[in-house]
Amino acid sequence: MEFLMKICLLFLCSFISYFVNIFFQKRNQHCYMLGYECFKAADDRKLDTDACVRVVMRNKKLGLDQYRFLLKTIVSSGLGEETYGPRNVINGREEFPSENDAHAEMDEIMFSTLDSLFEKTGVSPSEIDILVVDVSLFSPAPSLTSRIINRYKMRHDIKSFSLSGMGCSASMLAIDLVQQLFKTYENQFAIVVSTESIARHWYCGKEKSMMLSNCLFRNGGSSILLTNKRDLRDRCLLKLKCAVRTNIGYDDEAYGCCIQVEDPQGYQGFLLTKNLTKAAAKAFTGNLKLLLPKILPVWELLRYAVSTLGKKPTKGQNLSFNLNLKSGVDHFCLHPGGRAVIDGLGKSLGLSEYDLEPTRMALYRFGNTSAGGLWYVLSYMEAKKRLKKGDKIFMVSLGAGFMCNNCVWEVMKDGLDDTRVWEDCIDEYPRKNLVNPFTEKYSWINDECLNFVRLD
Repeated sequence: MEFLMKICLLFLCSFISYFVNIFFQKRNQHCYMLGYECFKAADDRKLDTDACVRVVMRNKKLGLDQYRFLLKTIVSSGLGEETYGPRNVINGREEFPSENDAHAEMDEIMFSTLDSLFEKTGVSPSEIDILVVDVSLFSPAPSLTSRIINRYKMRHDIKSFSLSGMGCSASMLAIDLVQQLFKTYENQFAIVVSTESIARHWYCGKEKSMMLSNCLFRNGGSSILLTNKRDLRDRCLLKLKCAVRTNIGYDDEAYGCCIQVEDPQGYQGFLLTKNLTKAAAKAFTGNLKLLLPKILPVWELLRYAVSTLGKKPTKGQNLSFNLNLKSGVDHFCLHPGGRAVIDGLGKSLGLSEYDLEPTRMALYRFGNTSAGGLWYVLSYMEAKKRLKKGDKIFMVSLGAGFMCNNCVWEVMKDGLDDTRVWEDCIDEYPRKNLVNPFTEKYSWINDECLNFVRLD
């Protein structure tokens, strides 16, 4: 009997110890956002349609057909007249960029956002434990993380990671990396820097499928400060609820639909194929299958399950069909990849124009800033005072690979109204008319009679 009691006591102690460990492990797994800053270039870097036309016309390899294609794409892209381009392109040196051009571009984005982040949060560079920098197309030696560490004289034991080749969804990937590290290391500060190198990767050839990147991508980037220190949660803006990453690189079509290559003339650029939409839909659907059960209430999932009993899914049917996403999400922060991307995501998720407004305005004002784009969208929501305590924000990002990396944040407090990069123009938004003012000026690009004309 005594032996049996000892066994039961041992079992009880083990049981209690197990759940105590689980409890404290969960306490250390929180990922809070203390602050974030987005990059805003100087006014002399603005790349309006007239400036874009000058850049296009400088490329003497193009014929009238290519000119028409580029101008038509620029006018209908959803970008406004105040996006920012790299300095070497503004100065007419896009065909022969230097290493200094790339470093100057990165330094300006990284250091200006980090300086502001440290100043606003009161956190010192010497307190940072984890540093992640994601830039797909520029991977110098020493790394960009080392460049930041050298600039701010950070600690020797900092855990640093440089991510390349991850495309527009890299920022969400970096956030998830930090979250995983937080499960192992307690009481940490982490910084994620998300941007893209445009200066050295302006396409100067004549392949239409590789010209699209010039029409959409613009200068921008962001720095985000994260922590798992529970005693700082009252100071935090957001709390990460969950993150799901999906990569369908096993699919050859998806792998090659968004890829950096050389054209037949040897000009390097980013190839965007007609399979991009199909790959995005496949990756997004796969991601939603994993993410939605984590964020939607049980009653909504049950309602959806009952409504689909006995029904065979039709080819190409969206997972979100008949699902009320707003039962678990209050705001939708979509990647501002282009007007077609926004329209497609909005339709598949059943979103209203109010839901899509922050993404459309971020694209119009700043363009597609690659991995940093989501934070311009979030900043718009904050500047418009849309966010209140307890709200859930669904972030959706798509990128080369092909990847779909999504997450959900919870707003930690009321009164989020910092205008950040929108300070000088937020009262002018939302713009009622997003039609490019040069649509009429360049109306000749729609004249089908010009299909029979060629320039020497």
